[in-house]
Amino acid sequence: QVQLVESGGGLVQPGGSLRLSCTASRSIFSISIMGWYRQYPGKQRELVARIASGGTTVYADSVKGRFSISRDNAKNTVYLQMNSLKPEDTAVYYCNSYLVDSSRDEYWGQGTQVTVSS
Repeated sequence: QVQLVESGGGLVQPGGSLRLSCTASRSIFSISIMGWYRQYPGKQRELVARIASGGTTVYADSVKGRFSISRDNAKNTVYLQMNSLKPEDTAVYYCNSYLVDSSRDEYWGQGTQVTVSS
């Protein structure tokens, strides 16, 4: 199994920046698509950004140009750099790992709260 540990959430004013980190308990990047999702109260979880083992990235239109996803294979860590934050970015952010090997396992972090408010 894989444990995902998230950090970096908190309270920030509009226009500010945060960097979220997600560290896996073992090396899985070679066989995993890593992603960040967010969930508003009463809404379904939605994709923010994802990165494949080969480096291909996908971003939601609402964050394109403001957020950037990256990974450090040596540290088994994926990051989400969030700039120019808006109140509508307020949500619980979740780290996700989808294994593309024969297991087809999917793992989620516990979630970290991001609040953008004046």
